[in-house]
Amino acid sequence: MSLFISNAYAQAAPAGNQGGGFEMLIMLGIFGLIFYFMLYRPQAKRAKEHKNLIASLSKGDEVLTQGGMVGKIAKVSDEKDFIELALNDSTNVVVQKSSVAAVLPKGTIKSI
Repeated sequence: MSLFISNAYAQAAPAGNQGGGFEMLIMLGIFGLIFYFMLYRPQAKRAKEHKNLIASLSKGDEVLTQGGMVGKIAKVSDEKDFIELALNDSTNVVVQKSSVAAVLPKGTIKSI
């Protein structure tokens, strides 16, 4: 049978590939740093800024909600997590503080 098929023999392993564990740790560390600076740090910064924005809300501020509503804060409830928005002279809506996306400059509602 060996007349038509030649025997296949395994080659010896190269001698220079013995220290692979340390390079793997270095690569894992580099990926960890990339993850921290590209994903985690900017998200944590945005969350901290939003938390400060929510804490600084006061009566009379003009705000934009995440749903797209623009209104003036009529009432802030400190013990609860809600604010009352005056959309116009006769319409008030109660929303969560966390739904506020931005505080607008004074006079923005009148210019819309």
